[in-house]
Amino acid sequence: MAALAEKHPDMESATVTTCVNTAAGTPEPKSAVESRSPSPSIVAQDLEYPDGGLKAWLTVFGAVLALFCCGQLTAFGAFETWYTQNQLRELPASTISWIGSLQLWVLYFSGGFLGRIFDACGPRVVLIPGSMILVVSTMLTSVCTKYYQFLLVQGLLTGLSYGMLFYPTFASISTHFRKYRATAVGIAIAGSGVGGVVFPIMYRQLFSKIGFGWAVRASGFLCLVLCTISCATITSRLPPGRKNTKVLPDASVIRDTPFVLLVAGCLLVNFGLFIPFVYLANYSIFRGISSGTSFYIISAMNAGSIFGRIAPPFLADKLGRFNIVVPTTFLMGLLALVFWMFAKSLVAIVLFAVTYGCFSGAFLAMQIPCIAQISNIEEVGTRIGILYSVASFGVLAGGPAAGALLRTDGGSYTGMIILCGVINFLGSLLLLCSRHRVNSRLFAQV
Repeated sequence: MAALAEKHPDMESATVTTCVNTAAGTPEPKSAVESRSPSPSIVAQDLEYPDGGLKAWLTVFGAVLALFCCGQLTAFGAFETWYTQNQLRELPASTISWIGSLQLWVLYFSGGFLGRIFDACGPRVVLIPGSMILVVSTMLTSVCTKYYQFLLVQGLLTGLSYGMLFYPTFASISTHFRKYRATAVGIAIAGSGVGGVVFPIMYRQLFSKIGFGWAVRASGFLCLVLCTISCATITSRLPPGRKNTKVLPDASVIRDTPFVLLVAGCLLVNFGLFIPFVYLANYSIFRGISSGTSFYIISAMNAGSIFGRIAPPFLADKLGRFNIVVPTTFLMGLLALVFWMFAKSLVAIVLFAVTYGCFSGAFLAMQIPCIAQISNIEEVGTRIGILYSVASFGVLAGGPAAGALLRTDGGSYTGMIILCGVINFLGSLLLLCSRHRVNSRLFAQV
């Protein structure tokens, strides 16, 4: 392996390039991940990233369409605003937010086993049933009237379908790209941002014209078409059915310090990240803005995230993935404490929505490239799943915790905003520690 690494210095290793002390003839200590040698066939494939070509870009195209459907996740604020005034108007906002929090939690937590299935079987074994579940759960949501029905269908089933679309798409992209991986992932995840812009506006128009039921069913038919194309175009460069794929992840991952710190940082950031996405529409109503206009504020936030999911990943391929994600998360916290805290007019709220959406989009786009950078390629699906499974608990707790603060403070949003800012600051600190363990040089491209 050392000779192979010398011959191909650009080969992606699990963490940092393995160095050999030739004078002593003894290798330096390796991390837990580096000590696990990939199979020879995987090593050969690891040196053959096309970083382009028809199959690679068709995979990105299919991912954009699949993630467009998942854009309803970040548009849940539009649903919550509608529910508080219609089907679930007798319930407090903190209770209704559990629907969106459960949806996000299932999406994130499902990565633990969906990543393993991808590593063993390839993308379509997960994508096809996931597409079917998404369409069915969307149609069922259109006829829900009770809280427990929304919780089970829109929260549980739809969240699972998003996970089944989410993980295979990103893991497949990672098998096609190495040098331009962050750019390819950023383009794909921008599809989610576009969906987050389109769906709130679509619902705002259709809810009043054709009613809640047919508006949701229309989105279901749209998802059916887009997911069918995605299933046909998304492929993995690595063959399915690899016999060495274990049912459970290797326990050595907990001894890989950069990976553990990265996961811990993402857990905290995901706790605070979605608070504005869930509550900013209601916050705007609290500041005297009409409920109709509040739908467009969510779209403005998702519009900002489109830029954030494309431009920073492009820079990350030049400057380093960790070098982008650390300041991005710090600025998310700063924006909450300095900007959101004092945003009272429509213009100020929209500006905050766009800028916060931009930086949060950058963070969402950078999680997977950072994981892939410090992982063996045959484990990338599994490690993506581990990260999102752990981060799922932050996602689950963030919205309800913010809602509880809102209720405790008597309707004041100050405590919620402080929580959002501080938790993002702490997450950025852990990500900085992970970056330092990967490479401690200040100006290194990490």
